[in-house]
Amino acid sequence: MDRNLRNVLVVSLGFLLLFTAYGGLQSLQSSLYSEEGLGVAVLSTLYGAMLLSSMFLPPLLIRTLGCKWTIVAAMSCYVAFSLGNFYASWYTLVPTSVLLGLGAAPLWSAQGTYLTTVGNAYAEKAGQVGRDVVNRYFGIFFLVFQSSGVWGNLISSLVFGQTPTQGPVPEEQLASCGARDCLMATAPGNSTQRPTQQLIYTLLGIYTGSGVLAVLLVALLLDPLGEPQQRSEGGTPSTCSTLLSTFRLLRDRRLRLLVLLPMYSGFEQAFLAGDYTRSYVTCALGIHFVGYVMICFSATNALCSELYGKVSQYTGRIPLYAFGAVTQLSCIVALLLWRPSPDQLAVFFVFSGLWGMADAVWQTQNNALYGVLFDKNKEAAFANYRLWEALGFVVAFGYSTFLCVSVKLYVLLGVLGVAMLAYGTVELMEARGLAGPLAAEASEPAEGGDTQTKM
Repeated sequence: MDRNLRNVLVVSLGFLLLFTAYGGLQSLQSSLYSEEGLGVAVLSTLYGAMLLSSMFLPPLLIRTLGCKWTIVAAMSCYVAFSLGNFYASWYTLVPTSVLLGLGAAPLWSAQGTYLTTVGNAYAEKAGQVGRDVVNRYFGIFFLVFQSSGVWGNLISSLVFGQTPTQGPVPEEQLASCGARDCLMATAPGNSTQRPTQQLIYTLLGIYTGSGVLAVLLVALLLDPLGEPQQRSEGGTPSTCSTLLSTFRLLRDRRLRLLVLLPMYSGFEQAFLAGDYTRSYVTCALGIHFVGYVMICFSATNALCSELYGKVSQYTGRIPLYAFGAVTQLSCIVALLLWRPSPDQLAVFFVFSGLWGMADAVWQTQNNALYGVLFDKNKEAAFANYRLWEALGFVVAFGYSTFLCVSVKLYVLLGVLGVAMLAYGTVELMEARGLAGPLAAEASEPAEGGDTQTKM
């Protein structure tokens, strides 16, 4: 097996194990810790810390520790969050969510930098187009990574399913489900009963073990990129220069327009994790169904991630972005009109599956787009990506406690429309060669040969 591909698989498996734990916990936060809004507050705090981290930490840590050890250190922060859930309170979950948030941006920036670097290295060695190899590597990564949602949610559903809900959901509770949910107190019912503490501890033990295995896998098997040698050739950047590199890249007009893509990604993921799971699934079916519905999302997301990585070589990225936008637009409109009911069980899975198909576009194509357009400033580019994605999460979770679900869906519609207009503008700029400041340096490798023939 090619060594670059082996490293891609190691990173992918490490993230699979890590997010098997974190993904399952995130899906359950708003349902499991609904008292006084603790679950949503934890998620908002987490992404607030991630936003602050995105401004400064990724370039500094990557250049200091290298991609490999940045990933290892950041993964350890996720394990700490799993441990904090063993005694869930404001005093344990909020500090550990801050720690996780601080590690999240360096983790994803290092992952994006690593995959882009090994992809370009293989393309140069094999005489292939760099963008196509990078797209393929991100497709492989997200195929493995997104399946973490399958395993994490399957584990939670199997564990919590040991005490299944009995009896029908009261009509007064169904009346406030879906887009009509304005986060008023849910009518008491079996579907919202909290699992026993013993089952919660069992689930947390499995999740924590999975996270520890992820740390060990990457620490022992992933090859470093040799960043010290790279730094010695170009000189060691000053700390101030490293910290400000994230913001300096915003001089590029393309990035100023593209920040809306990761921001929308944060909005739509936050809606799925915080609102769809609570106001649709838990409200109408019960908390033990959250895992099964999210499995459908994760499975379609994983399969489509691999598919899009291959299809983009023939279609370019524009048709994929159009497909993702139309699919999610259709889902948003349908969710506004639909009144969830236990009698329509299949519909819950259809929505999560379609959402996964659209989300796979944002995850694979956004990462590849940032890696290709800003190849010379990868660390700063992916730091910006996580910064704006985190801002989307923070805003979405921030208004989650006082806006009706219908209003949140209208917000998603507006942000999606503006993001697609901004993306189209960037594609037009690329086609006309009007990229602006930093463009020549940031996209130099992508402008050679036939790399711009497909977009």
